[in-house]
Amino acid sequence: MFTQMAPTKANLISAKKSYELSKLGFELLDKKRNILIREMMTLIEKADEIQGNIDNIYEKAFKMLHKSNISLGVCEELSLTIPVESRLELSFRSVMGVEIPIVRLKDRDNINIPFGLYNSSSDLDKAYSYFREARRMTVKLAEIESSAYLLANSIKKTQKRANALKNIVIPKFEKIIKFITDALEEKEREEFSRLKIIKNNNKK
Repeated sequence: MFTQMAPTKANLISAKKSYELSKLGFELLDKKRNILIREMMTLIEKADEIQGNIDNIYEKAFKMLHKSNISLGVCEELSLTIPVESRLELSFRSVMGVEIPIVRLKDRDNINIPFGLYNSSSDLDKAYSYFREARRMTVKLAEIESSAYLLANSIKKTQKRANALKNIVIPKFEKIIKFITDALEEKEREEFSRLKIIKNNNKK
């Protein structure tokens, strides 16, 4: 298998260095994988919590909207006064070399309720506030789910590289080291035997 590699001390030293680097690489990848898994699991827990909050707040929002439609009639005209949201801000943070998104929704500080108070009701105001909070949490949920997806992909790639080192590269260098070590030891035994024969012949 290793007939093309000369069993020399230089090659043995080189193989041992590569072997140690491969083991170090595996250890680092294994640590990276564990950190990424912990980060992903934390995000999944947060996503489950936020999803539950979103479901709860949507239930409240639609309840208030239903009451508003009963008291004010269908609130279609008032809904047209609500501006389309386009104030998302995107940045990134790094987790073990994985760039995951940070999504922020910049609130309109100077606008609390976009429709006139005269034509609305407290139920509609509450519905608007609930929907606004649901929008904020939905943005956060999108950030978390995207991050978890990116982390999952990175975990898969990291695991693949770690497995390649553990199951292919490291065993290969172990065999190379054994092959060269055995060859050098055999060469030393042959040399010792040859010198012993020469010494005995000289005595005779």
